[in-house]
Amino acid sequence: MDTLDQLRAFVATAQTGSFTGAADQLGVSNRLTSKYVAELEARLGVRLFQRTTRKVGLTPAGADLLARAPALLDDLDDLLAEVGEGSRGFTGTIRISAPVTFGEIYVSGLLGHFAERNPGLTIDLRLTDHFVDLASEGIDLAFRLGQSEMLSLKSRKLAVFRTLVVASPDYLARYGTPDSPQDLTAHECIIDTNRRTPRRWVFERDASDHTIQVPGRFQVNSARAAAELAKQGLGIACVPRFAIRDFLDSGRLVPLLTEYHGQSGPVTAVYLEGRTLPRKVRALIDFAVEDMRNADIL
Repeated sequence: MDTLDQLRAFVATAQTGSFTGAADQLGVSNRLTSKYVAELEARLGVRLFQRTTRKVGLTPAGADLLARAPALLDDLDDLLAEVGEGSRGFTGTIRISAPVTFGEIYVSGLLGHFAERNPGLTIDLRLTDHFVDLASEGIDLAFRLGQSEMLSLKSRKLAVFRTLVVASPDYLARYGTPDSPQDLTAHECIIDTNRRTPRRWVFERDASDHTIQVPGRFQVNSARAAAELAKQGLGIACVPRFAIRDFLDSGRLVPLLTEYHGQSGPVTAVYLEGRTLPRKVRALIDFAVEDMRNADIL
């Protein structure tokens, strides 16, 4: 049996925690995945997994193999792809994670443009506002907003996003326009609980920070939902510009406190430390850098 098939089955099983998950990832049957792993164990003369009724866990020998096998497979895929790509573009699958709103508004379109250049490439985009475990879920690349403190990940800064304070013209006509951050304490604010400090809004002017604790009865875990509530005249929202560009262009939302700078943060591409980054993933990161530089969204 092909050693590469056995190694791929082993890595997929280790990353997903089950033969079923590995079979789904590889596009083969559960039985075949289990067979490949068993044959690899027989060939090596060691057990790679401790099997239970619900999941499989790595043995020490399995952990040692997992530390090196993914990079080996990536290098081989790169070699074969480089020889065979030519004018056909990249092939295979890239598994990507991104925040829900940013993914829906921007990343999906970015990947569509990248896929147009690489018709042989399969894109697997998974949207979640939680920081996924790249290793266990088999994610090649994750787009993230804000600072990442995970030492097991490497990152590349792609751009900077900025936040705006906005309200609808109807709300401002009824309740007035705040002239300073302090005025927000007298307004109904819409709280985006995805922010690290949802009720603490920070502004900068003339190198000085202005930190305000804002009130509000609406709490949502989505910048786009916060913007929708603000559009309905239900309060003032503090959201990333990428989530509201269409509302700003149409005049349905109006930027406030424009003499102050809202909080900003990095847009980063993160991937696992200690692995050789496949050429197709490096190419996607380079494509994202160029695309964000030219796109008026952040």
